[in-house]
Amino acid sequence: MQSERLAETPAASPRGLKTAGIVAGALALAVVAAGIISRTSDTSRAQAWSDARSLPTVHLIPVRGADANGQLELPGTMAAWNTAHIFARVPGYVRSWDRDIGAAVGLGTPLGRIDTPELDQQIVAARASLARARAGAGLARSTAARWNDLLTDHSVSQQEADEKNGNLAVQVATVRGAEADLGRLLAMKAYATIRAPFAGVVTARNADIGDLVGPGASSQQPMFTIADISRIRLYVSVPQNYAAAMKPGLQARLTVPDYPGRQFTARLVGTSDAINPQTGTLQVQLVADNPGQVLRAGGYAQVSFDLPGSTGAVAIPSSALVFRAAGTQVATVGADSKVRLVRVTLGRDLGSTVEVLSGLSPGMRIVDNPPDSIATGEAVHVDESRHG
Repeated sequence: MQSERLAETPAASPRGLKTAGIVAGALALAVVAAGIISRTSDTSRAQAWSDARSLPTVHLIPVRGADANGQLELPGTMAAWNTAHIFARVPGYVRSWDRDIGAAVGLGTPLGRIDTPELDQQIVAARASLARARAGAGLARSTAARWNDLLTDHSVSQQEADEKNGNLAVQVATVRGAEADLGRLLAMKAYATIRAPFAGVVTARNADIGDLVGPGASSQQPMFTIADISRIRLYVSVPQNYAAAMKPGLQARLTVPDYPGRQFTARLVGTSDAINPQTGTLQVQLVADNPGQVLRAGGYAQVSFDLPGSTGAVAIPSSALVFRAAGTQVATVGADSKVRLVRVTLGRDLGSTVEVLSGLSPGMRIVDNPPDSIATGEAVHVDESRHG
């Protein structure tokens, strides 16, 4: 009976099978298409990210108007108002030194003493020579007086009296010579005590007890060095394009690494009036008072001059300049993120900044530290996080 029911079940319709196949194929195509679209989207995003990463990143800074009084900052070297290297004038051996480095001294303060055995013996001999000359002069004087008396009585001839008077003159001259010789030796003996030539500070001591010093020493070097630092001289090399502004009386400020944040005042007192052909600079001399003696001779200082600015000029960092065969240029970036190089005319070099006389206006944004290869029309990526 069951076999008969199975036999009565109709066979599957060919049309239904075809419809099912179409549906399955459509589903497969949809899955494949979705995968392709997803991969294409990912690839596009990756390509865009890669393109953005390949663009040079630049930092924009604003152009600012130049100050009415521009600043010129240059390094300077400090020197003492007076410096003396004190050598031994007499040969001998160092007996003692009374002042060491860092000691404040006044005019004539003893710094050290020298034993001079040879000079002492010469002084003894000179004293003996002077005594002998004086004795001879005394005898010649009394002899001449007697012969002059005899001449009055016509007891001797004029010739004999003249001889005695001439001998007296010779003896007097001998005394004067002996006195001068002794005076010279005593003056040399005074140099056995080394004294400060002016008030200041001992900056060097090269003498030790027992050292042979003086003209006869094998290695002649200064026993002491004294520096007067009540005032300080500053020497600054100024570029030629600022030479005309360097006039006596020009005020300047200086800072030193020893006292960060502290400023000192200096005044220009003179210039070399000549440009160094090797450096293209003018040497200027400034003077700064140093009441606390905090400024040290031989040290380095940063000197700032206030100079009149140029009308309508702007100031930009020196790092923004692009030097090409066509001239000095500055890179700007448009709204399309593409570079445009602008030719500029420079004014004064103010150290970390330069004055631009034409080509830029306040408010423009320029590229700081542009790549060497930057060119007009080049696409760049602007670092928005670092806008000046």
